[in-house]
Order: sequence, then C-alpha cells, then structure tokens
Amino acid sequence: MAGNTTGITRRGLLGAFAATAFTAAPTYSAAAGFLRGAGDIRRIRMYSGRTGERIDLIYWIDGKYIKDSVKEINHFMRDWRNDEVKGIDLRTIDIMAASHNLLDVNEPYMMLSGYRSPQTNAMLRRRSRGVAKNSLHMQGQAADLRLASRSVGQMAKAAQACRAGGVGRYYGSNFVHMDCGVVRSWNG
Repeated sequence: MAGNTTGITRRGLLGAFAATAFTAAPTYSAAAGFLRGAGDIRRIRMYSGRTGERIDLIYWIDGKYIKDSVKEINHFMRDWRNDEVKGIDLRTIDIMAASHNLLDVNEPYMMLSGYRSPQTNAMLRRRSRGVAKNSLHMQGQAADLRLASRSVGQMAKAAQACRAGGVGRYYGSNFVHMDCGVVRSWNG
C-alpha cells in the first residue's frame, strides 16, 4: 500500500473513531441474525504469516460497508501464491468478525488461507486429501484462521454460534475453517 505523506489516513481516522466508539457503543444492535450484539461498527483484525501483512480496520459503520476497507480486505485475503485478488463474500467477513467478537480477544486472527485460485486449490489437493475439489475458498467464501490465545474448539464454538455457515475444526493443523455456505460442521 502506498504511504501517506500527511500522516493522517482514512484508515487512521476510522481507527481513532473506532477506539472511542467501541467504548461508548451500546451492546444492542439493529443488525439481524448472527451479528446480534456486534454494535453499529464492524471491525476485522488479521495478519498473514505468509506475507507479513496486517490489517486492523473498520469495514462497516451504521449499516453500510466501507468500500475502501472491503477492497483492502479483498487484497489482504488474496491468493498469496500468485497475487490473484477476488472479492471476498461479505457474509464470510461478517462471520469472521462476529466470531472474533464473541471470543472477546484483542489478538488478531492469523489467516492461513483466504481466496484460493483454482490452480492453487488443485495444487493443494494433490498434496492433501483434506482440500475440497470445489472449495469455497475458490469463490472467496471461506477463510482458515488461527488464534494463539484460543483453542480450535473455542474458535469453532464461536463460529457455530453465528449459525451462518460452515465450520471445520482442524485440530492437527490448529486452525478453524469458516465459510458462508450451508450451515454445517466437521472435524478435519
């Protein structure tokens, strides 16, 4: 991302707003379904061990997605092997944010996998039997995530509490798969 010579960025301004809004925000929400209690602001915090990149941004305020924030999330969650970017389904981002909120942690997610190009998915399928042929990762509808401070079981319970998509527990690899597909769960 290009640097800002003024020292003030939209993201920085929104971050400052978020810091005050989170402390003052009511605990109720007008949002329906799995985001009950998420408040009037939605925030996502992640880092990638593959690229070294980090994001910590507000992507939704008062019922509206912030276009620039969503664009940044799409770039962050790209297929890092070939730099291919695909629009990440907003429902997946919402599930990730709601689950993180339920876990009551400040630690960012470590993202292991977001969008996967068909070529990357095919390569991973050749290496592992746990990769689906028609993975929702290829549609920008899934993420594989880890938290050092929470177990796979704790993360999966939070994601399942959203009742909004698929949740896979991968204890051996220490990550949870979250997607916006059909509500289901499995152990990988």
